[in-house]
Amino acid sequence: MADGVEMRNVTLTLGGHDFLFDCKLPAVAVIAVTGASGAGKSTFLNLLAGFDVPAQGSVFIAGMDVSHQHPAKRPVSLVFQDNNLFAHLDVFTNVGLGVDPGMKLSQSDRLSITAALEKVGLAGFEGRMPATLSGGERQRVAFARALVRKRPVLLLDEPFAALDPGLRNEMAALLLDMHKETANTVIIVSHDPDEVRRIADYAVFIDRGRIAVAAPIGPFLSHEGHRGLRQFLDN
Repeated sequence: MADGVEMRNVTLTLGGHDFLFDCKLPAVAVIAVTGASGAGKSTFLNLLAGFDVPAQGSVFIAGMDVSHQHPAKRPVSLVFQDNNLFAHLDVFTNVGLGVDPGMKLSQSDRLSITAALEKVGLAGFEGRMPATLSGGERQRVAFARALVRKRPVLLLDEPFAALDPGLRNEMAALLLDMHKETANTVIIVSHDPDEVRRIADYAVFIDRGRIAVAAPIGPFLSHEGHRGLRQFLDN
């Protein structure tokens, strides 16, 4: 489980809401995290990213205890719904920041940035500004930045929610292609049951700050023992 993710009795209280997460997630898999609004999906992701710190318990990523490690030091890359691009910087620089925040890039780094942009279908876009890009193109830039970081775990917080259905499918296919190439562990928060069915190898359903169901995608989809999960899948 070298590149997997584990939470051991992780507790946290935020705004009067109590969270308790205990799970061991498989390595080199696409893992969907879902549940109702406010259930704790983003908190789950924030604990992995380091934006929230457990009150108790431990978080392991890629075999390391990262419970109190700064977000920048964790072996993860992140892609958000809003792409998190810097509007005043061109595409090349936005991707290059994933390699080095000070943009101290070697020739090899520069070649890898160009290669990553080519892989996500943005060859020749290096000098473009984010404002000139479509929503799908901005998402591709964010994916390219994740590629050049070469981290074993990729966290995505509803990255396709603002895209139209056709583009969502296209971006999901690109994500799966990236996953096959890099053999990383992908953890994606999604509100879309069809998306979960289409891309996930494993899925987690969070209910009221707890992990209610965690299973490979087949047993997860056929699970009958949790009403909230059945409502989500039948939606």
